[in-house]
Order: sequence, then C-alpha cells, then structure tokens
Amino acid sequence: MKSKLKALLDDESGVSPVIGVILMVAITVILAAVIGTFVLGLGDSLNQAPQAQLDAEGGTGEITLSHNGGDALTVSDITVNVEDPSGSSESVSWGFSSEFGVGNSVTGSVTSTGTYSVTIVHDPSQSILLDTEVDVQ
Repeated sequence: MKSKLKALLDDESGVSPVIGVILMVAITVILAAVIGTFVLGLGDSLNQAPQAQLDAEGGTGEITLSHNGGDALTVSDITVNVEDPSGSSESVSWGFSSEFGVGNSVTGSVTSTGTYSVTIVHDPSQSILLDTEVDVQ
C-alpha cells in the first residue's frame, strides 16, 4: 500500500499539461489584445504620410514641381529642399498656394546650370515624398 501511495506522490506527469494550458491561455489573451487594438482603430492615431505622385523637371534656369496623383498636400506640412551642383542648399521661391493638389505645378528659379537634387519631405510624418535629381540648363 505504501508503494502505491509513494508512486502517486512521486508522479509528476500532470504538471506539463497544466503549464501548457496556462501558456496557451496567455498567448490567446495577448493575441486578442493586439487584434482588438487594430479593430478598434487605436493604431490609426499615428502620423501617416500622404500618398502622392510627385515629379520634378529641370528647364532653362528653373525647376518645375508637379503633382500627378494621390492625396492633396497642405503646403505648410511640406518642406522642399534643393541642393545645387556643388551640394549647397539653395533657397527657391516656389509660389505655392495653400494646397498642392493633383494637376498643380509650381516653378522656381535657380541660380546656375547643372544637376540639382530635389527632396520633398512631409514634416508631420518625417516621410520623404520625392527624392530625385534634375538637370537645369
């Protein structure tokens, strides 16, 4: 009788299934919280970059920026950086209105000829909307 009691007390085979069930419940709760966050839209509060198809073209002493499709851009939310062929930042007056939408284009004069680097950044999301080089004659 003592050997049966001792065997019953020494038997640990029930421990593994209990731990397995606890781990499965914990994983289920974590997955439910993650999925619930996305379903309820709590993950949408991040600043997302607008989707816009932009283009830059060089001309005779000027650069033209065009908005060819996508979201309209609020001009106060974007920064246009232009670097001249020597790599120095150049100040260009673009003549934007308050919104840069599909079909709009603006032109800015530059000081010399050569290959200019043009970058347009959406400031709230810190996303680069356009990064290209244009040749100016």
